[in-house]
Amino acid sequence: MHPVLSRNTFFVKEHVGMFKAANNYDVLCPETGEELLHCREPNLGFFTKMLRFTDYKRNTPFNVVITTPSGEPVVRVSRGISIFLSKVDVFDDNDRRIGGFKQKLFSIGGSFNVLGADDQVLCTLKGKFTGWDFRFSAGDNELAKVSKKWAGLGKELFTSADNYILEISDQVPPDNPVRQLILAAVMCIDMVLKE
Repeated sequence: MHPVLSRNTFFVKEHVGMFKAANNYDVLCPETGEELLHCREPNLGFFTKMLRFTDYKRNTPFNVVITTPSGEPVVRVSRGISIFLSKVDVFDDNDRRIGGFKQKLFSIGGSFNVLGADDQVLCTLKGKFTGWDFRFSAGDNELAKVSKKWAGLGKELFTSADNYILEISDQVPPDNPVRQLILAAVMCIDMVLKE
């Protein structure tokens, strides 16, 4: 696991674009603004690009590659075509599947089971119906939370760019692989639930 994932707070900034097909993000240090990670969709097919501008955007496949600014792989988040419920796979820096997310049926505000490599449920990611607030929990323990950061009325109205704050609890050890899944989930929330 890459050492950058031992941090507890990340600012996820979606690239601004009026007509963009690919989902691209920068992950920054909230205190200093230093770029920590790049999240890119490098190889979009022609039909996927076309469907991204339609009502079927939520159903299109995606493959988001998360790297350091120098290009070292950290995590990859991938999903095929989705008809009803999304099942997303997460791969580590060696391209081994380390887990994923399975969307729950009939969830108000959006909900996923966060799965380990053997598809065992590690924790739950649940959103609130009233706003953009998601929490990772295992039983009564909150592992992390994701909240939307307001970027200003003009920017929000005329672009599809969103910014998020990810806060991982001190309860999650710095070398725990669930940190990779939590970071990957931010991309999953945006692309599956909020697009």
